[in-house]
Amino acid sequence: MKQHLTTDAGKTIVKKIGLVYQINIAPKKIGFKVIYTIDLKKGEGLKYAGAYEGGKADAVFSFKDDDFVKIALGKMNPQIAFMRGAMKIKGSMSAATKFTPDIFPKPSKM
Repeated sequence: MKQHLTTDAGKTIVKKIGLVYQINIAPKKIGFKVIYTIDLKKGEGLKYAGAYEGGKADAVFSFKDDDFVKIALGKMNPQIAFMRGAMKIKGSMSAATKFTPDIFPKPSKM
């Protein structure tokens, strides 16, 4: 992800979106949720573990781990995931709609 955001395509995404996203991923079974922040407001775009330190994220997404993987790989449509309750959103819905698969690097083919 970090390498993707430093490419020309990634820099274009950062300029175009200019928002901060927080992703909460909970395991299917009992365990601790993991929090990631994707900061597309600053320069090259930063991705790091933990909650956003610069205030409040523009949109917060909550997933189960297997649903997140399906969405990130393009195997599940984010809109359908939201309607089915597989993805929950807090914050600005306008910001959430700008969180598209273009943000993620394309899976490499082996």
